[in-house]
Amino acid sequence: MYIIKQPSKIIFGKHSVSKYDFPENCLLITSKGAKQRGWIEYLRLKNYSLFDKVENNPSIETVEKILSEFSNTKISSIIGLGGGSALDVAKFSAAKMNKFKIMIPTTFGSGSEVTRIAVLKINGKKKSFHDDKFFANTAIVDSEFISHTPENVFKNSAIDALAQCSEGFDSKIGNFYTKFLCERAFDYLESGILNEDNEKIVLGSLFSGLGFGNCSTTLGHALSYVFSNEGISHGHALAFTTTVAHKFNDSKFYSRFLKIVKKLNFESIKLQSNSHNAADLILTDKKHLDNNPKLVSHEDIVLLLEKINSNNVLN
Repeated sequence: MYIIKQPSKIIFGKHSVSKYDFPENCLLITSKGAKQRGWIEYLRLKNYSLFDKVENNPSIETVEKILSEFSNTKISSIIGLGGGSALDVAKFSAAKMNKFKIMIPTTFGSGSEVTRIAVLKINGKKKSFHDDKFFANTAIVDSEFISHTPENVFKNSAIDALAQCSEGFDSKIGNFYTKFLCERAFDYLESGILNEDNEKIVLGSLFSGLGFGNCSTTLGHALSYVFSNEGISHGHALAFTTTVAHKFNDSKFYSRFLKIVKKLNFESIKLQSNSHNAADLILTDKKHLDNNPKLVSHEDIVLLLEKINSNNVLN
């Protein structure tokens, strides 16, 4: 028996945000750049409160600031606007405050708008939380945002979506539904990136979120967090960690994934911490490793980290 879960309403299409009738007295959670980029004006909100201090790789302290400032105010709903960081904070905060959740991605990679997953830093280390309470009541996927995405953000978002759907396809807890969506997502994302078709990238990201959100990412994501903890952006880390993970797992996506990593021209990365200590931390990530198609040992992880450090991944 399989169970599929997703938001109760998904709205998608270019300019779908501008056509949506947002509730009054909402709390908008986003990052500093939202106002500068014209995103808030585009939403045309009425009588809203604003929290625009979400950082990259946000911490649980950011959620606590929101709860302290807004828990005792009359908020009708919470809108998350931005990349995965803003959406994860918005989902987590809304769940704690028991508020109606509207999630709007402005980058297309995390799939956070349609998943039950939120990633936050606890004591400086990234932790993945999984709870049905994090599901958006409404997710709005508007491709208008992608045309204003800076190149580096675009690269990191695209590779994040590719990593999620390809790892999701290989996940031990995948099923016919998730494998269909994950493979279709990879096809759309690959074609969109290689042919500069933004609409395909947006749809591919949506399919990826729906696919992996109902199974799991695996070894590539488990490896990536130790790099993110050292300040390397999530997508940048995945370009290398998912590549080595796909090779380790004999994934059918290995060659296709590698080709796109090369096309996007990611700079090499290097882990500053000791590989053995990092491997100890990675092995505690049961949410990802238990679903990996192959058993992973401490020695395996050390060898994979050292391969990344030796700048020998893309050869």
